[in-house]
Amino acid sequence: MTAGGAPARGRVFPAPPEVIGHRGLGRGTVEGLRENTPESYAAAAKAGADWVEVDVRRAADDVLVVNHDAALPDGRAIVDLPSAACREAGLATLEEALEAVPPEVGVDVDVKSVMEDAVDPAHRRTMALLVPVLRREAARRRLFVCSFDPAVLLHVHAHAPGVPTAWMPFVRNPLDQAVAGAAGLGCAVVAIDARSFGLAGDEPRPGRREVAYTVEVAHRAGLEVVSWCPGPVDAARFAEAGVDAVVVDDVAGTIAALR
Repeated sequence: MTAGGAPARGRVFPAPPEVIGHRGLGRGTVEGLRENTPESYAAAAKAGADWVEVDVRRAADDVLVVNHDAALPDGRAIVDLPSAACREAGLATLEEALEAVPPEVGVDVDVKSVMEDAVDPAHRRTMALLVPVLRREAARRRLFVCSFDPAVLLHVHAHAPGVPTAWMPFVRNPLDQAVAGAAGLGCAVVAIDARSFGLAGDEPRPGRREVAYTVEVAHRAGLEVVSWCPGPVDAARFAEAGVDAVVVDDVAGTIAALR
């Protein structure tokens, strides 16, 4: 068993450093492809990504759609919109997203819970809708769930215990809390903002541990380490320090740097 009581399992990233395409081929629009679209996921896979990250949230009619932000650019909250309106706005469903990812490419499911998950009937909450998909996909591909919301990870441990989880604290999170928190939650992975490690050229920060030290402590705690959104130079530096995977906006550039 891991520190938080989740079942022991094999490595999430057996051939580190592994590359995860952030929202597909990258954040925003990359090579003419908008983030969190089936086309962007397919392009990331073609570019050599080992995984793609997919942002998941629920629409008003309990259909799971993929989008990072809680609202559309016009300000309408996705949780208030039926999936037909989401589709009109260009959002894909989770099912469409998964169909675009080849089975040999892993999926990092980034769960965006909503305030309404605190009060809506249990069967309508984001995780209740997602668990059957996780169970199905885990039987046919590599998969893990990450979230800022610890309740999401605990729900996975309880209802889809074969699916690894990653706690992803907020931007510039203190490294101490990130590693200790992920271990305490029983996660397989801790996902650390690249800015928390310190980017190339940053001034030293008093009390901040070296990347290699942080990774070594995480590994001793039974955690694998993902860093999200380093550029190619920092991705290579983090990999040298033992980071197991990187979530990146420049898939091809990162792969070249790692080589």
